[in-house]
Amino acid sequence: MAFTHICLWTLLVFPITWTVFYFTNKKKKPTVEMADATAEKRRDGAADVIIVGAGVGGSALAYALAKDGRRVHVIERDMREPERMMGEFMQPGGRLMLSKLGLQDCLDGIDAQKATGMAVYKDGKNAIASFPVDNNFPYDPSARFFHNGRFVQRLRQKASSLPNVRLEEGTVKSLIEEEGVIKGVTYKNKAGEETTALAPLTVVCDGCYSNLRRSLNDNSAAVLSYQVGYITKNCRLEDPENLHLIMTKPSYIILYQISSTDVRCGFELFPDNFPSIAKGEMATFVKNNLAPEVPPKLREIFLKGLDEGAHIKVVPAKCMSATLSKKKGVIVLGDAFNMRHPSVAAGMMVLFSDILILRRLLQPLSNLGDANKVSEVIKSFYSIRKPMSATVNILGNAFSQALVASTDEAKEAMRQGCYDYLTSGGFRTSGLMALLGGMNPRPLSLIYHLCAITLHSIGHLLSPFPYPLRIWHSLRLFGLSMKMLVPHLKAEGVSPILFPASAAAYRKSYMATTAL
Repeated sequence: MAFTHICLWTLLVFPITWTVFYFTNKKKKPTVEMADATAEKRRDGAADVIIVGAGVGGSALAYALAKDGRRVHVIERDMREPERMMGEFMQPGGRLMLSKLGLQDCLDGIDAQKATGMAVYKDGKNAIASFPVDNNFPYDPSARFFHNGRFVQRLRQKASSLPNVRLEEGTVKSLIEEEGVIKGVTYKNKAGEETTALAPLTVVCDGCYSNLRRSLNDNSAAVLSYQVGYITKNCRLEDPENLHLIMTKPSYIILYQISSTDVRCGFELFPDNFPSIAKGEMATFVKNNLAPEVPPKLREIFLKGLDEGAHIKVVPAKCMSATLSKKKGVIVLGDAFNMRHPSVAAGMMVLFSDILILRRLLQPLSNLGDANKVSEVIKSFYSIRKPMSATVNILGNAFSQALVASTDEAKEAMRQGCYDYLTSGGFRTSGLMALLGGMNPRPLSLIYHLCAITLHSIGHLLSPFPYPLRIWHSLRLFGLSMKMLVPHLKAEGVSPILFPASAAAYRKSYMATTAL
């Protein structure tokens, strides 16, 4: 036992020490200044903030800023209820953030379903991994499944109920810029007329397909895989309070109850093996290749949707690190700002966390027209968000890689080790589920568990005797785990995420019962 602990801490400390030594040249983030008491008051009728996009993020931000007295103009391309495959699962941490924004009632009246954890299946075995109930988490430790479009419409209704929110249908064409400062947007309204809207602060929150992002940031999104899914109607899972995750080939299959009568069925495919939907090849592929891997108690529902001609949707799974725009008077949020693999279903949670932080930092500023002060706020926002965003981003990208099946012995050992660790119960399961659920946004805790999974996987490879080939595969596995961790540490910024004080300050300010 002592030897195991020594190995674990050696595995944990070495990459952290090396990484901190290598990347310590990060600049210290400036702090936000107090409000200027002599700030010039806004003109009557003028908007304080323009928000591009009235999806989950745009609507929630509009409500939060309007509650603080800001005048908000939201421009959305299509006000109809969206039909999305993503954004159907809100982690416990996301529900906490939603409640702190005063929007928890938006989950009411949409037939949302309670989720207490997930059921994991692999090679004929299965186990339940539940969200921990004794994790010092100041909210109900359960998640919710729902139709994304219904949730978006509730958020829009909530935002538009405030008199200082103007929700308008229109298509934003470009940003208006003067000497490096964004002054507003040019857009085409519902009548087809091209017009402009001006405000001291513009927030771009128009999703993963954002056209405006290219003019603000130099980062680009990488397509990792494709998420394919459909809805099986008029049915109910045997265990509807768990997300069902099946580790199969080439990656994973998921089923979850998004309403009292609808089940979402989904799976991951890669570009080199993508059957045609139009020609019927996808349905045939699912029935012949994936359905036999689905446990019998879930298979009937999995096939029912295809037999009834359910509409099959495809969404690219993208990854994009967050970077700040060099231009003033603008901020980018949501999937237009930062994306991670959707396997951890945490995009909305990070988004609500970002909105909470941004709202709090902007509250002391009576005049958003001071571009320099707003820029300082945005820089502080970028640093403060790290405990939550970095934990989720690193976990999402690492977890997605561990779910991919492989004939490589080292990679498959990592995959098996991930399953064993997640389903072993006790501290391992509760610790990993707390991270997945956004209940413990501490990057150091994540690194500990990733290193523990690596050590467990190496132990599995070396058993029952450490032959030379097994030792070689173990070394390769260790290298793979470092490739999963170190590049993401670099992308997120080592200093703000590895020091415990950052996570403690975040938790105290944004997760405590009395916070906000």
